[in-house]
Amino acid sequence: MALSLPPTDSTTQFRFGVTGMTCASCVGRVERALQQLPGVQDASVNLATEMASVTTDGSVSTAAVAAAIQAAGFGVAIEEIAMGILGMTCASCVGRVERALAKVPGVQSASVNLATETARVQVLAGTPRAALQQAIVDAGYGVRTETAATGASSPKVERPTASREARHLVLAALLSLPLALPMLAMPFGAHWELPGWLQWLLATPVQFWLGARFYRAGWKAVQARTGNMDLLVALGTSAGYGLSVYHLLAVPPHHGAPPLYFEASAIVITLILLGKWLEAQAKRQTTEAIRALQALRPLTARVQRGEHEEDVPIDAVAPGDVVLVLPGERLPVDGEIIEGRSHSDESLISGESLPVPKAPGDRVTGGAVNGEGRLRVRTTAVGAESALARIIRLVEDAQARKAPIQRIVDRVSAVFVPIVLLIAVATLLGWGLLDGDWSQAVLHAVAVLVIACPCALGLATPTAIMAGTGVAARAGILIKDAEALETTRRLRTIAFDKTGTLTAGQPTLAGLETFGLADAEALGVAAALQAGSEHPLARAVLDAAQQRGVAREVATDVIAVAGRGVDGRVRGVRWVLGNGAWLDALGVDRGVGATVATAAAEAGRTVSWLARQTATGWQAQALLTFGDPPRPEAREAIAALQAMGLRTVMLSGDHRGAALGVARVVGIPDSDVQADVLPRDKADAVRRLADDGLVGMVGDGLNDAPALAAADVGFAMGSGTDVAMHAASVTLMRPDPRLVADAIDISRRTTRKIHQNLFWAFIYNLIGIPLAAAGLLNPVIAGAAMALSSVSVVSNTLLLRRWAPRARH
Repeated sequence: MALSLPPTDSTTQFRFGVTGMTCASCVGRVERALQQLPGVQDASVNLATEMASVTTDGSVSTAAVAAAIQAAGFGVAIEEIAMGILGMTCASCVGRVERALAKVPGVQSASVNLATETARVQVLAGTPRAALQQAIVDAGYGVRTETAATGASSPKVERPTASREARHLVLAALLSLPLALPMLAMPFGAHWELPGWLQWLLATPVQFWLGARFYRAGWKAVQARTGNMDLLVALGTSAGYGLSVYHLLAVPPHHGAPPLYFEASAIVITLILLGKWLEAQAKRQTTEAIRALQALRPLTARVQRGEHEEDVPIDAVAPGDVVLVLPGERLPVDGEIIEGRSHSDESLISGESLPVPKAPGDRVTGGAVNGEGRLRVRTTAVGAESALARIIRLVEDAQARKAPIQRIVDRVSAVFVPIVLLIAVATLLGWGLLDGDWSQAVLHAVAVLVIACPCALGLATPTAIMAGTGVAARAGILIKDAEALETTRRLRTIAFDKTGTLTAGQPTLAGLETFGLADAEALGVAAALQAGSEHPLARAVLDAAQQRGVAREVATDVIAVAGRGVDGRVRGVRWVLGNGAWLDALGVDRGVGATVATAAAEAGRTVSWLARQTATGWQAQALLTFGDPPRPEAREAIAALQAMGLRTVMLSGDHRGAALGVARVVGIPDSDVQADVLPRDKADAVRRLADDGLVGMVGDGLNDAPALAAADVGFAMGSGTDVAMHAASVTLMRPDPRLVADAIDISRRTTRKIHQNLFWAFIYNLIGIPLAAAGLLNPVIAGAAMALSSVSVVSNTLLLRRWAPRARH
């Protein structure tokens, strides 16, 4: 249904949000900056709503407006709008919708995906959605409702469309089959021929009823002064049908049976309908992963209200509510177990194939299947904030965005249809003028129009990205966008953080040496300094103090020094707990502890010193050594990356002995170990590694955030429920370093599929169009080849679904 907007004259008015304003003088500054732009007729800014309204003569771009505001020291609020598009059939349609959206005032960028049939539009905040919808309608397309405009097509929208397409295909086949039988029987010596009037009766409903979609979409393309696949099909089949009608009515009967080509036009339409139906079926399979994730959302939850339990809609559950989950049920919310023990099947969320044991205090993720125990769970997140919802958003975003290689395809598609029309006209005139047989000339031109289909070009890249990111998500690998997917395959070096990445991240206190201090007192002071810290070594100290029954002291003025340790006061005395480099900086004499520390470091243990400040200076009081064994999968992960031709490097804040101890176990060469690297220096280390090619950084996504950002591709290891999902290019849903090699493998395979698809899409046209123009291609064969091109591209993509990760248990 078309959307109406109020009539406008030559002026253009749009509203958008402005950020950073605090007072009336800010308003004046923004207004002056806008009014100074050439073409701006009026500008007003409202401080309360933080909105600006600008009237222009139509010559001012939104980019110029945004630049003027930013130059004045303020920001422009940008938002992204997702919309479902109806009626797109090929890559040319994609370009037309994008150009139409780009002309709407306030639009910063527009990206349209043919496979998902969605548009992602970056607009100035406040840009009316109705203006975007009207632009799409004016371009000849429709807009789906909000419920259908998800990253993957909604089943409620698909089913009626799919059934209608299937019915039309069956009817077209039934009507076309009698026309095709004489042609099929000819190689066997049978010469059947239906009466001309019967051929006309069979072909007409196929042409104008079942083929009406091509006329409607083709006419909209003409109105928009552009071309698309439907226009080519409509022109080609109409020419064949019209020529047949002319011969049927105009050729005198005594000349014998007139040459009729009804079977060509009808069969071409039937084959194209078959191709579109097969293509739609295959496209739905590429979205299987996202639909599987969406199906994990339970509709209700059993909530404890006082002493009673009641089933409530999932939208009615709030953080803090206690939810009861029975054995075999799906967890409806993210939360923390407060009662009960069980196992959680998280295979569809994290790719973890084995059930994970759960006990009170453990976190659980909505969508996972509860095992054998009855659980009481305190809700921590529901709805859009749940881990499952965030995973679905990430996968949808990745599937909806374009890969860099798609820009080349878009440029080709923009000129493809006009060039094909010129070739068809040249074929018609060339054969007609040189040979004199205008009937054959028309058929050759029809073959050119029918074989030249840009559908395959438009589907080659997005379907591969959808399939690749889908199977990756099923394996526990979340790829942020198509650009990250393409970049990952070109990595040359993978840098790993040590603690929590290559090691289990759960170090234990392996040894305690004291110098003039009781063990219990030393451990009590260390625990006091580490109280409240989430650092793995801090947890090891606190666990050891608890296990040994040591009374914890109370520390004051505690300061955490990045890359060094902690500094604080216990019973009025200043203490520090940190690494050897910090003790050297403080001028502490390590005494006999130096030998013990060296031996522990050589054994691969992490060393921390406890020192206190005395009247004569700092004095070492204890030496704590920690053990953090490598993950069982780490050696296999490093071997897999090295077998793929990648250099593996360790960047660790630990001392060199501990770093080397782990590196030698997992297989990283000593020369590729960088130890004693402070968090702020890891980013610089990554940039230096980039001199030898693209670098991937693997870390926990929190203290390694600068290095993850500095890398060409950041891999965040963890549960996928923290900010790492937004900071990294790739999120590994479980702490298994083998997933890094799997991510690179699926990136390479997906990119290879894109290249294969583009090859096939181009080769059909590069071979088919010259053959058709040379008169060597029957229109029916051309129609079959055109339908086959799209189907073969999507079918080739679906081979990605057979990919299986190495990181399987």
